[in-house]
Amino acid sequence: MKHFRSKRLPGAGRALAAVVGLVTALCLGSAGEAAAAPAGAARPGTAPADAARPSAAPAADRFSSRPHGFASLAGGTTGGAGGKVVTVADQASLARYAAAPEPYVIRVSGSTDVEPFGSDIVVGSDKTIIGVGDTGEIVHGELHLKPGTSNVIIRNLTIRDSYVEGDWDGKTTDFDAIQMDAVDHVWIDHNRFTHMGDGLLDIRKDSRYVTVSYNRFTHHNKALGIGWTDNAETQITIDHNWFSGTKQRNPSADNCAYAHLYNNYFSNQVTDGDPVWTYGSWARGRTKMVIENSYYDGVQHPHQADATAELVQRGSILRNTTGRHDTWGDAFEPREFYAYRLDPAAAVPALVQRFSGPQRRIGTVLHVPADYPTVQAAVDAVPNGNTVPVTVAVAPGTYRAKVFVPATKPNILLQGTGQDRSDTVIVYDTPAEYGGSTGSATVRIAANDVTARNLTFSNDFDEAAHELNGEQALAMKTTGDRIVFENTAFLGNQDTLMTDSPKLTTISRVYIRDSYIEGDVDFIYGRATTVVERSVIKALSRGSATNNGYITAASTWKGNPYGFLITDSRVVSDAPAGSFHLGRPWHPGGEPDAVAQVLIRDTELPAAVKASPWTDMSGFSWKDARFTEYHTYGPGAQVTADRPQMSDEEARSYTVADYLAGADGWAPHARHH
Repeated sequence: MKHFRSKRLPGAGRALAAVVGLVTALCLGSAGEAAAAPAGAARPGTAPADAARPSAAPAADRFSSRPHGFASLAGGTTGGAGGKVVTVADQASLARYAAAPEPYVIRVSGSTDVEPFGSDIVVGSDKTIIGVGDTGEIVHGELHLKPGTSNVIIRNLTIRDSYVEGDWDGKTTDFDAIQMDAVDHVWIDHNRFTHMGDGLLDIRKDSRYVTVSYNRFTHHNKALGIGWTDNAETQITIDHNWFSGTKQRNPSADNCAYAHLYNNYFSNQVTDGDPVWTYGSWARGRTKMVIENSYYDGVQHPHQADATAELVQRGSILRNTTGRHDTWGDAFEPREFYAYRLDPAAAVPALVQRFSGPQRRIGTVLHVPADYPTVQAAVDAVPNGNTVPVTVAVAPGTYRAKVFVPATKPNILLQGTGQDRSDTVIVYDTPAEYGGSTGSATVRIAANDVTARNLTFSNDFDEAAHELNGEQALAMKTTGDRIVFENTAFLGNQDTLMTDSPKLTTISRVYIRDSYIEGDVDFIYGRATTVVERSVIKALSRGSATNNGYITAASTWKGNPYGFLITDSRVVSDAPAGSFHLGRPWHPGGEPDAVAQVLIRDTELPAAVKASPWTDMSGFSWKDARFTEYHTYGPGAQVTADRPQMSDEEARSYTVADYLAGADGWAPHARHH
């Protein structure tokens, strides 16, 4: 038989030939997030004022995984990007990876109880420590950055409860949430700090290029202290933080070269009658402080400055405040250093309450190749038994590698981040001759609750160039339940897409919408209950005038009324008229209880479809299977004795909802209707 090359999906050739270059910033934020505008980057050791002045402010991305403010200058802060990604759930693992000399992205899953009470976990250079979802916690312990530490990101964690009863001033213990001395390039973002033994966050001894953003400082005496040095070298950005139920240090900035505070919210200040040490923001020593568009509600001494300091305040709202409201000197102009966008002060309470602190979406997006060189590496980083939805965000490019999502890693979204599904391609070229049908699959999904969007899956084995006994070459095989494909393409020839289940009597469900599937022989097959809706199916010509292949080869368990449903779709073909079958019944290994069920309804059929479109397979008659059509149309649609038609009454029980509901009422289609 003469074979011709596959006719690939139009536009697929636009996919990049190689993976896009690694970005330097850690990307564990939202999929498809907008990149922050680059700030003028000074060389290490130079004053940031020497950098080029930024010309435009970045858009307000509440979950951007790129630091802003001073932490973005002088080369930027990238944390553990480029290093190995690990997930930890105990103190020993956290301590080991945090102190390691190599870069690491350390994902903290669940609550880690630190012993002995109040102990330090030392954090070395080139580390990202990030909570998984909104449940990552460090309890009864402190993260400690020693002098000389550089390039650290701490995000999306709760650090709590090392308070020693009766020691309100923290004079007998020094159990901070995070303490750092003489460090540079640190980003503290979207954390919650509460009820610790001394300060919540201490940034000391000439630490430089620091940003503190979208954190919650709650129910404590001393919130955020900066400085304690005779020099004035610290540059710090403090924005969108919520200081609630704190007494002092909101912050206390001692001898800071530049302290830029904007869009912070101060509320529920501790009211213990202390006339001096209950205060909001204090510029001490030779600090130059700028406060913009913040909101002080019921705060004593909302902003104050030593005579040796300079403090500029503009655009803030002060409600029911008393005491000192100091402003004098010129301080500095933050836009000389970096671009930023101010939120209106009146909007700050609502924005900060909504967006500050740990967020479910942070730490649950794993970027390829920014943080993981391959899709498989990102899948491997998902914790076994995962219960929090995790997105593997795949940048545009062609990824020539196989991918396996094991049954132990549910709740994954594979998301292409290009403008078109053809921009992001996962492809390999193994035929069944080398590893069997399953072994040929470019991508295998064994886990439940997996969704893929905006991606192309391909097996580009060239069957026309080889004569093998096993030319089956799967682009995708699924065995998990509740699998969704949206705006995806499946490219191949024989056996392109297999939707299966772990065993004959186990029912798995797959929903495919707004997608493209191509092939020639049995290219949509298996025993899973599968709905293909609003999609294009291309039946490829093999060069025959009479038989170019079979669209389906279902092997539905006889006890399952729902096999394959192709609905509201369009079948197209470059094959000659009357040369393609709609399907044949597959009985794997001669299994008599695999009785195909296929319904094609409300779908356009091309002239390539035979007048008698169903055919026998391996000695099993198609007439014993459950093959029907309902309201098909187009040049390939006709009613003959060999084309069973479903009645209107029966069709009411064979809808998308009926196929997918199962015992748990699964309805992935509902959000589209």
